[in-house]
Amino acid sequence: MSRWADLTGNASGEDYAARFAALARSGKNVHGEARFCAALVPVGARVLDAGCGTGRVMIRLAELGYDCVGVDLDASMLAVARKQSPGLPWFQLDLAEFEPALLGIAGGFDLVVAAGNIFPLLAPGTETTVVEHLSAALCPGGLLVAGFGLDEAHLPVPPSLTLSDYDDWCSGAGLTLVDRFATWDADPYDGGGYAVSVHRR
Repeated sequence: MSRWADLTGNASGEDYAARFAALARSGKNVHGEARFCAALVPVGARVLDAGCGTGRVMIRLAELGYDCVGVDLDASMLAVARKQSPGLPWFQLDLAEFEPALLGIAGGFDLVVAAGNIFPLLAPGTETTVVEHLSAALCPGGLLVAGFGLDEAHLPVPPSLTLSDYDDWCSGAGLTLVDRFATWDADPYDGGGYAVSVHRR
């Protein structure tokens, strides 16, 4: 079982969506991840939202003109995504089992984004496999972008991985670190408890 499922029981979709809706109403910018990704690849690029949740990032990218696919294991999160944007391709699947051909879609994505603490919330022991599958889904030169917490202040579960761990998994999957930031606003990374990493295949 994933740490996410253990934490939420895979039944938190509506609550999760409501929290971000409240943030948006308060004037907070809830599209930082989409803006970050849009600065990396041109409009029309193919984007995989790995661990898409309620679709907040992917729906915004689709609105900006990107060709998007969303994958998540949590049915409650996907139910919200499908309700908000029924015309987009949403798939329920464990990322450790993700292969585009299994879903009847093409690989060769220009960018894969894993926002929302995807890696710290995976089932223990599957992290390497997930990185390998996401790397394999990229086109040559494609980018894997992942943002996640590294300490208790930035995670809903006890910290379970380090940036060194993550970089090792990426290196083993044929990915090279391009850049690292402290936020989705591209603030320089200073060794803090949250990191946004960009790796290239």
